[in-house]
Amino acid sequence: MSTPRIGVTGMWSNKVHGMRFDGSAVAVQVLRSVVRAGGEPLTLFAESNLTAAERVRQFDGILIPGGADLLPSTYGEEPHELTSPADYAGQDDFEASILRAAIEAEIPLLAICRGFQLFNAISGGSLNQHIGDETNPHRNSLHPVEVEPSSRLRRILGADEITVSSYHHQAVERVGTDLSVVATAPDGVVEALEHKSAPLVAIQWHPEDDAETNPQQQALFDWLIAESRKNAAQA
Repeated sequence: MSTPRIGVTGMWSNKVHGMRFDGSAVAVQVLRSVVRAGGEPLTLFAESNLTAAERVRQFDGILIPGGADLLPSTYGEEPHELTSPADYAGQDDFEASILRAAIEAEIPLLAICRGFQLFNAISGGSLNQHIGDETNPHRNSLHPVEVEPSSRLRRILGADEITVSSYHHQAVERVGTDLSVVATAPDGVVEALEHKSAPLVAIQWHPEDDAETNPQQQALFDWLIAESRKNAAQA
C-alpha cells in the first residue's frame, strides 16, 4: 500500500524553542495523526521559488492546520482589539495560495480551525472576530456538534452528533460562496464547511487533540490519507 505525501503548511513564528531566530512550526499532534493514518507529512515553508500550483502538485493531499487569527483585511474588515494575527505578514497569502491551488487541482484537503476560517474567507465569507471571553464554550473546551446527515463529514464520522475539542475565539459570520454548512454547535456557531465540488473537509475544531484515542477524530485524517492514496493512484 502506498504512503501518500501530505503537504502541511507551517506557521512562521518569531520564536520556537531551541532556535536562535525565527522558526516554521506545525503542531506535533497534527503530524502524528497523519502518520497514524498512513501518510507522510511534509511541512511547507511560507516562501518558495515555485508557484502554488507547482507546489501542491508535489503532494497527494494537503492539510491546512490551526494557528493564529487571520488578518481581517482578508475579508475586508478592520481588526478587533483582540484579534491576534500571525507573526509573519505573508502567512495568510501563503496559505490562501496553497488552498486555492489545491481546490483548483482537486487535491484532497483537510482544513482545521484557522484553515477552516481561511477557507471561508477566500470564498467570500467573513468572520466574527470575537465571540466571547475566555469563558466562551469554544475556548479550550469540549462541546457537542450536530452533523448534517447527507454530508461527506457524516459519512466520515459515522455519527449525527459528536463531541469536539475546541480552541477559538472567532467564528464564521457570513458563509462563503459555493460552501455548505455541514455541522453546527448548540449556540449556532458554524463548525464545518464543505465545497460543492472539491474533495475537501473544513472543520472549526481540533481533531488532532484526541485523535490518538478517539476513532471518530482520527477518521478525519484517515479520510485524507485514503483520498490522497486514490489521488496518487490516478496520477
